[in-house]
Amino acid sequence: MGCPLCGYLFICETMSSDDMRVAVLTSGGDSPGMNACIRAVVRVGSSRGLQVIGVIGGFEGILDRQFVELTPRSVARIIHRGGTFLTTGRSEEFRAPEGQERAAAVLDEERIGALIAIGGDGTMQGLAALKRVWDGLVIGIPGTIDNDLYGTDFSIGFDTAVNNALSAIDKIRDTADAYARVFLIEVMGRRSGEIALHVGIASGAEAVVIPETPTDLEAIAARVRSGRRRGRKSTIIVVAEGDEAGDATTLAARLTELLGERCRVSVLGYIQRGGNPTHLDRVLATRLGVGAVEAVLSGRDAVMVGEVSGKIVFTPLEQTWTRRKPIDRWMLEVLEELAS
Repeated sequence: MGCPLCGYLFICETMSSDDMRVAVLTSGGDSPGMNACIRAVVRVGSSRGLQVIGVIGGFEGILDRQFVELTPRSVARIIHRGGTFLTTGRSEEFRAPEGQERAAAVLDEERIGALIAIGGDGTMQGLAALKRVWDGLVIGIPGTIDNDLYGTDFSIGFDTAVNNALSAIDKIRDTADAYARVFLIEVMGRRSGEIALHVGIASGAEAVVIPETPTDLEAIAARVRSGRRRGRKSTIIVVAEGDEAGDATTLAARLTELLGERCRVSVLGYIQRGGNPTHLDRVLATRLGVGAVEAVLSGRDAVMVGEVSGKIVFTPLEQTWTRRKPIDRWMLEVLEELAS
């Protein structure tokens, strides 16, 4: 019969009632590699005696009882696909204590012993809230292109987002060079400049504007003028959408006044979150998915699985959003030298 989620054919496998039932969901913004992570949870979990249940639509899916049994065959041919075949979303009902208590009751009725959730800081906060009213194990996996969660060097989807943005900026550079223009490119990152910094380094941008550092437009204008005197044809400035000085459109208007020439803006938007995940995101997603299964089997609880210096680590959920992930200041300083 056909899987109601992905449309592929598979045969449901019957598992004994003694098998531990583990639910897996994706929540918040989608990120490339989530499917690869789900695949790892299902296949490794099944091989180690777990019965894996998919939740459709994030935490809202628990409240709506949108459960489907996942077998190794039901996650075939999804490792290369972007997005999440379980679908995702944000649940206003689940945010309230009453919603969390109802979700706990539903999980108990469905005989779920552990919940694995893939997502960003909102997902980790949702798991922590659920843990206060539910006795099952809760394990988080970082899936966000912003790469802003403490407890992991990189999160699922970040590498793909950087490559998507880099591809777009390389094309914009051609037009910028042809017309000798200043372009401000806005990338995602509400509270984090990780995408902007990495894209800025990789694209050879002349400046990067991020929330972690104060923005000095006078200094940026001076850098543009200096580059022009040295024969630089164009200028690329990468702006994180959450910068304290404003978005790319606001900064472009102010920079236009300082330079006396019109500065162009390109907002990359959701293109950064789409497309096939890179090999790095597929491997990271697989490693973290396996780490989550091993966390369940070892009885770990209320932790996020991450990768730090190539090693799988477990960080208490609350630390993932209460501790600030530091930006690489050395890279930021080097960027200024490289752009000189």
